[in-house]
Amino acid sequence: MNEVSFRPGGPVAPADLQHAEAMPAPAGVTRAEDGSLLRHYIMVVRRRKWLILGSMLLLLVLGLIVTLIITPQYTSVTTIEIQRDNYQIPGVEGVEPETTSADMEFYQTQYGLLRAESLAQRVATNLRLADDPAFFEMFNSAEGQEWFENGRLRAGAPPRAVRARKAAEILGRNIGVAPVRLSRLVSLSFTSPNPDFSARVANAWAQHFIQTTLERRFEATSYARRLLEQRLSQLRGRLETSERTLVGYAAREGIVNVPNATIGDGQAAQPGERSIVADDLTAINRELAAATADRITAQSRFQASGRGSPEALQNETINALRSSRAQLAAEYASLMVRFEPAYPAAVAVRGQIAQLDQSIAREEARVRNSLRGTYDATVQREASLAGRVGQLKGDLLDLRRRSIQYNIFQRDVDTNRELYNALLQRYKEIGVAGGIGVTNVSVVDPAHPPEVPSSPRLVLNLLMSLFAGAALGFALAFVREQIDDAIADPSEVENALNLPLLGAVPKSQELDLVGVLGDRKSDVSEAYLAVQTNLSFSTPHGAPRTMTVTSTRPGEGKSTTAYALASFLARSGGKVLLVDGDMRSPSIHHQLDLHNERGLSNFLAGEDDLSSLLQATEAKDLWVMPAGPSPPSAAELLSSDRLAMLLTTLKERFEYVIVDAPPVMGLADAPLLSAHVEGVVFVLESHSTKITPARVAIGRLRSAHANLIGAVLTKFQSKRATYGYGYGYGYGYGDKHGDGAR
Repeated sequence: MNEVSFRPGGPVAPADLQHAEAMPAPAGVTRAEDGSLLRHYIMVVRRRKWLILGSMLLLLVLGLIVTLIITPQYTSVTTIEIQRDNYQIPGVEGVEPETTSADMEFYQTQYGLLRAESLAQRVATNLRLADDPAFFEMFNSAEGQEWFENGRLRAGAPPRAVRARKAAEILGRNIGVAPVRLSRLVSLSFTSPNPDFSARVANAWAQHFIQTTLERRFEATSYARRLLEQRLSQLRGRLETSERTLVGYAAREGIVNVPNATIGDGQAAQPGERSIVADDLTAINRELAAATADRITAQSRFQASGRGSPEALQNETINALRSSRAQLAAEYASLMVRFEPAYPAAVAVRGQIAQLDQSIAREEARVRNSLRGTYDATVQREASLAGRVGQLKGDLLDLRRRSIQYNIFQRDVDTNRELYNALLQRYKEIGVAGGIGVTNVSVVDPAHPPEVPSSPRLVLNLLMSLFAGAALGFALAFVREQIDDAIADPSEVENALNLPLLGAVPKSQELDLVGVLGDRKSDVSEAYLAVQTNLSFSTPHGAPRTMTVTSTRPGEGKSTTAYALASFLARSGGKVLLVDGDMRSPSIHHQLDLHNERGLSNFLAGEDDLSSLLQATEAKDLWVMPAGPSPPSAAELLSSDRLAMLLTTLKERFEYVIVDAPPVMGLADAPLLSAHVEGVVFVLESHSTKITPARVAIGRLRSAHANLIGAVLTKFQSKRATYGYGYGYGYGYGDKHGDGAR
């Protein structure tokens, strides 16, 4: 059946104790919640507050000193506007272009041109800065001190071009280009110790940027004009050659073309040229059609000739003769009523009628002959025109055969002429655009000499120094926190060392710790009482009857802890023996003002008179066995069987035996002592003991099969703890100011 240990809150198996399940924190110790990073940071700041405040104060003083000794600087600003460079002055399109996705690239290019070294050199040359020693002195230029002496150029100084480049470099370092967001405005600023000089440079920078923009545009158009001139010369030669070829071929082949005639509104009826043969054929064909119509008309009139023909009816002579005959016929009819046909007057009238009939017949024959002549003439003219049309058709077909090559030459001429005219028009437009002198950059607000310096700014610099000091302090604090692996909080004992925490003892400013432990109202007494209480639950029978108190290194408070535990166990009833097991550097007899002539080393060396080795103390039931004379080899004495014999004998005479063992690191004494006792109390000094050495020491004890009951954290300072552990709950034993108990 497994042995069971007891703790506040219920029974716990010893195996669990070996796996370092944390014991409850001592009375008055508040444990932080895991994961409270903000609280952790706050406590780090509280612990390192002097480091942070020192960093802030240091940088604040440095900022003040730098601000007071620095040369005042004056910044002058000029504002310019940069329009999108897409104006189409000679064309028909709108003057201002629409915004495109290339605007960002364009404006970034302009900002780069504003920072260009060539622009800085132009400004430096224009302001004659290469020969101005005051300029180099103003900016503390080391080269300027070498080049000038007493305001004059030294012998052996570099040429002006080198000095101008250096001046341009200085200007470039002090010029600022700041685009105004969501606008086409750009702020050009220049900073120097001289306000007038700053304004002069800022204005000169803007003016020279405008000039360089115009020059780049003019150079671009000049290059285009030169290129177009070369191309025009080539096209002009090609056009002349093609025209000569066309004219020569037309002369050899007898091809004669005339330009197209214009119609009534002055526009050409059809572009290009037309052939004379085609014109003749068109005209003759039109005449043939008219001749055919005339022949048909004459033929119909001729076929209809006779007494009833229209010509005969419309002939005045015939109509007059017919009118006279009608009168004579009427007169003859009148005579026949009264006389006989042989009547002489009737015979005479009848003779006149016969003559008029002959005259009418002759006139009708003449009209009929006239119509026949007209008909014959139209037939002859039609035949002649038809023959001419046939001849012209043959000529036109032959001309078309000969015009194939002519048309090829003509197309070459037309193509070359169109190219030449288009290129000539573009050349004229570029010439006009290059001479306009329009720039897309304009000055909105010129620079003026500033009245107050732009730097240094005392308040701003002090605030920046303060913030920088705070940042540096925080960084140093957290760096030190990461580097410092000393145990600062009770929780780290359990988390980092895998040991139960028996209690945390506050740091006392009193030198007489025995007197402090005698004051039962002190915080130290309360803390050790909590440790003693926790020890009473560590085994089934209460506190271990034999125990060792040790630590990683000297000075961690193990001797004080051993005496405190012995003292409180003696108060609880029962005889207690405190053994000073540190035979190399004994300290118990110094604390209790006892002699050290005889003690532990004597018994281990072979002396059996145990009673003569024990000394009583002023405390009731508390005895002490000093370390005795320092032996040549303490480890050899502790390795003998007399140590186990001693502990067995002491257990018979005392209820509790507490051994103040040496530190673990570097010595074999503590593991040897710990292997023969019921339990080991490990002492850690708060804010001093490192985690890594403590782990090594605990590992050595466990390798010796020591039963580690738990750890005691000594010299604990709650203000330096990460989570703010404190003692008490605001309740005391009496009013320190005499107001009575609370």
